[in-house]
Amino acid sequence: MFHQRARLQPDHTATVRHSQASGQIKIAHLLPTACLSDGGPPTALRLLCEATQQSPAISLEVFALERNAISDRQGWGNVPIHMSPVQGPRSFGYSRSLQAALRESDADLLHVHGLWMYTSIAAMRWAAHTRKPYLVSPHGMLDPWALANHGWKKRIAMRAYEDAHLRGASCLHALCESEAHSIRALGLTAPICRVPNGAILPEGVLPRPEWRTRLPADANILLYLGRLTPKKGPAQLIRAWATLEAAAPSAPPWHLVFVGPGSEAYCAELEKLVASLGVGTSVHFTGPIYGRDKIATLASANAFILPSFSEGMPNAALEAWAHGLPSLLTPQCNLPEGFEHGAALSIDPNESAIANGLRRLIGMTDSERRAMGARGRALVASRFSWPAVASQFEDVYRWLLGFQARPEAIEVV
Repeated sequence: MFHQRARLQPDHTATVRHSQASGQIKIAHLLPTACLSDGGPPTALRLLCEATQQSPAISLEVFALERNAISDRQGWGNVPIHMSPVQGPRSFGYSRSLQAALRESDADLLHVHGLWMYTSIAAMRWAAHTRKPYLVSPHGMLDPWALANHGWKKRIAMRAYEDAHLRGASCLHALCESEAHSIRALGLTAPICRVPNGAILPEGVLPRPEWRTRLPADANILLYLGRLTPKKGPAQLIRAWATLEAAAPSAPPWHLVFVGPGSEAYCAELEKLVASLGVGTSVHFTGPIYGRDKIATLASANAFILPSFSEGMPNAALEAWAHGLPSLLTPQCNLPEGFEHGAALSIDPNESAIANGLRRLIGMTDSERRAMGARGRALVASRFSWPAVASQFEDVYRWLLGFQARPEAIEVV
């Protein structure tokens, strides 16, 4: 067990010497998986790295646990990635070579993404060895719903190592105000930097994706984009959709399209639910879609929905706004700006509330939906662009390394 409770006081002397010699500060990112099909954190980090690489003041590299030697690196472009094989259960991710790989890096600061795995222990050992600071991004994993999910396992992990990992961090990262509250509720007193996720505003026109050619040309598309997991409410959405179908089919018709990966067992469960409710003609599953095909999928949709029970800050919702899609979101998506600026309708993650939200959305005119989507795109442009996010993190990194005053994004107790 790890009993460290006080944050290490970083030794900036070596950092200053390195930065003066190279003209850059070097950031190492550490996460359990770099595979983009594993959800939001690796996707968000890839986009953050691409934006960060535009700064001449920062160099970076990524360390991750190997899942698939080929697919892990797909989509990362020229971002340098070091993969470490796992010994034992993948759910914990013990890796003998990860610690050695981290020690060989001359990084000035370690940015850790995610919790509850061996990467947390590796981060503490790196800090103890180098006397350099580390920053932790929980990515929503300290929110109440997330803590309660497999709660007994997390309580054991918290006592064994995660509490020490979090208390040893020089800074904790919150995506939003709600996540900052969840962090403080655990009694964690490290400074918190509040920096959101980002999105890319699309340009140009793309051809329709293959799945769209199989649906009626006049159909309106309601898009669910993300992992198929109970946390995100797809079963509740399907049941709500069935109540609308039974009440009065709309004209032109609306189709619900699920895009994203999921376990074989859970996807089969959802498909069985669709069949049992008799909505197979209007509900479709495409599986995961990436890259330009994903962009084309967003461009082919008419609206977006994410009825999630718990999120950090969902990349998919920001991407939907960037594409000008009117959206149905739960408060648990932690994007209150969308409701405040009229870019999204609020729904609770239950069948009745989702059905009411669907009726409101479908009952709007095309021009009303377009206006809502335009407000979402404007919101991304003003608050959630990746260059702006990367710039905020650069300020945080430089503050942690003693190179500038505390930025506005930092909250201290």
